Amino acid sequence: MIFLDTNVLIYASDLESPFHRWSVETIVRHVAGDGAMINPVVLAEICLGDARPEVAADTIRSWGIEIVDLPVACTESCARAYNAFRAARKKTKGPAAPAMPLPDFFIGAHAEVLRIPVATADLGRYRGYFPNLKLLAPSNA
Repeated sequence: MIFLDTNVLIYASDLESPFHRWSVETIVRHVAGDGAMINPVVLAEICLGDARPEVAADTIRSWGIEIVDLPVACTESCARAYNAFRAARKKTKGPAAPAMPLPDFFIGAHAEVLRIPVATADLGRYRGYFPNLKLLAPSNA
C-alpha cells in the first residue's frame, strides 16, 4: 500500500504537468499491486477548487484508490512534527506558522502510523519532519 499525496492526484489530472507521467504510472502500478490510498485531508485539498467532495471521491475511487479515515493514533506524530516545524519557523524568524497543523503533517503522520510510504513530488516537509518515512518521488523533484 502507498499513500498518495495530494500533488500526485493533481499532477495525474494535469496533462501539462512535468510530473504527469510519473503520477499516472505511480497510481497505476500501486493500484494494480498492493494498493493506493488517500485520507480525508487529501480529499479536502482536492476539493478546494470547484470540485464537489462526492464527485471528487467518486472519481478517485474509480481510479482504484481507497479513501480511508484518519485514525486518532496519528495525533501524537502529527503534533510532534508540527511543533518542531513551528519551533524551526520561530528560530529562523520566518513567518509565523498557522496554529493548526498543515495538511502535509496529517498526511505524514497517517503514513507513519500505518508504516507505509508516501508518493509525493514535494519532499521538503516529509523529509524534514518525518525522517523515518519512506518516500517515493519523481527523479526530477
